[in-house]
Amino acid sequence: MSRSLKKGPFVDVKLMKKVIGKKPASAGVIRTWARRSQISPEMLGFTFGVHNGKQHVDVLVSEEMVGHRLGEFSPTKKFVRHGGKMQKEMEQKKQEAEIASAKAASARSESTSGGKEPVASSVK
Repeated sequence: MSRSLKKGPFVDVKLMKKVIGKKPASAGVIRTWARRSQISPEMLGFTFGVHNGKQHVDVLVSEEMVGHRLGEFSPTKKFVRHGGKMQKEMEQKKQEAEIASAKAASARSESTSGGKEPVASSVK
């Protein structure tokens, strides 16, 4: 349910005191725990360090963010991955493909830096 228009958007008072009267370039990172505060137009250009429960995540406020809450841009949960046999097989195939492409790239660089032209390219 949204907040009443009569009340207006919620912005933490302490946070607004830190923003009002300062320029974005000179303010640096403003650390805050007020994840529920809505982003107002006065906050444009500022960088906020929004706490996610463990650390402060830097959030640079842009025009598209106005009206959203600060907490939306600082995720609290970190997705690791889905487990299982199928996932491990996929990761192994991906790793093997990366190794093969790295070997192919190193072979190409050795053949061009050796001074001799490769046989296949001179036949053209």
